[in-house]
Amino acid sequence: MKRFLIVLFSFISFFTFINIPTAGVLADDINEERQYVQVFPQNNTPIPKAQMPRIDASAAIIMDIRSGRVLYEKNAYVRRAMASTTKIMTAIVALENGNLNDEVTASKRAASVSGSSISLRVGETLKLSELLYGLMLESGNDAAIAIAEHIGGSVEGFCEMMNQKALELGAPNTHFTSPHGLDAPEHYTTAYELALITQYALKNPTFAKIVSTRTTTIPNRSLYNTNELLGVYPGTIGVKTGYTGQAGRCLVTAVNRNNWGGGIISVVLGSPTRNARAQSSKNILDYTFTNYSPQTLLKEGETLGQIPVIKGITPNVKVEAAEEITLPLRKDELDVMQKQVVMKDILDSPVSANIEVGTVRYTINEKVIAESAIVTSTDVRRKTFGDYFHDIIMEWGKIFRQAGA
Repeated sequence: MKRFLIVLFSFISFFTFINIPTAGVLADDINEERQYVQVFPQNNTPIPKAQMPRIDASAAIIMDIRSGRVLYEKNAYVRRAMASTTKIMTAIVALENGNLNDEVTASKRAASVSGSSISLRVGETLKLSELLYGLMLESGNDAAIAIAEHIGGSVEGFCEMMNQKALELGAPNTHFTSPHGLDAPEHYTTAYELALITQYALKNPTFAKIVSTRTTTIPNRSLYNTNELLGVYPGTIGVKTGYTGQAGRCLVTAVNRNNWGGGIISVVLGSPTRNARAQSSKNILDYTFTNYSPQTLLKEGETLGQIPVIKGITPNVKVEAAEEITLPLRKDELDVMQKQVVMKDILDSPVSANIEVGTVRYTINEKVIAESAIVTSTDVRRKTFGDYFHDIIMEWGKIFRQAGA
């Protein structure tokens, strides 16, 4: 009996410990990244208006794609591991430096990388475009290595390109040591900077097409997008999932709806489960769509006044907005927002069109939320002797006509 109890205890202990997830998990969990069906519980009601959303994540952000305005944030500027959301940068660097029809051959390093994969074999050749679908839909770490070696000459060379791109995009708190995102001490980003990178990436039509694809086929493979909100949450157009032991469950989502314009980006980092990251993403997206609506405050070319011109062929020049300003705003923000127009009092001729002469700013509680340059709308040349002589003749003509009347 004693021996039986010992065996039974050992048996239970074995299966208990092998099912405990550890912080040392380095790869995308295959179960986390497979195609997913049920995301939200039934009778899941939207968040009431003006109520801040509750989320189960270490960091999160909502960013308006068109303006870059941050509409919600939680620890958004704190460095964190990013898991496979890394592949957003991998894809955009590859798209900007490679050819979609390039033939890419998988190396031993690519074929043997751990974690989620598209099962590349050593020596197998696929087009760069096909690998990009494997990268972004199935989160293939092997596809990431193959792409990096092809574009950068080596994984290390490609990571240098990724880091340079991050700096160009204004993301100094982002650093890459791999193209796939497996945990490493110097591999990190922030929710804000990941949203910034995604905002840039979505401007590339090929990237946008890939991340919005739910399923496709490449040679010998059927691919399914791991993004659980795609096709489930209305208006979702991408972008990327991720999971490692250090990063937790991560999800970057882009959503666009008819009345919104450019759409919004949500980033959720460090959720404990796939359901939690999906629900947290939904909560902050619901909060945004419930409380904010796009407002066009200024149209490109809108006349903002006129400025006197010294010795100009015309006494004044019209000035206008250099660009459109459309921002998502809450009603309470719209009620207290103020418009400030600051421009030069007078100009010396000649004046050229499209010369910056001031700024129009929109502020809420004295904080600038948007601004546009004010520019001249037309050329105004300087008066010549002939112009002055013409003016004198015209004035004499008026005097004579008045005298004759």
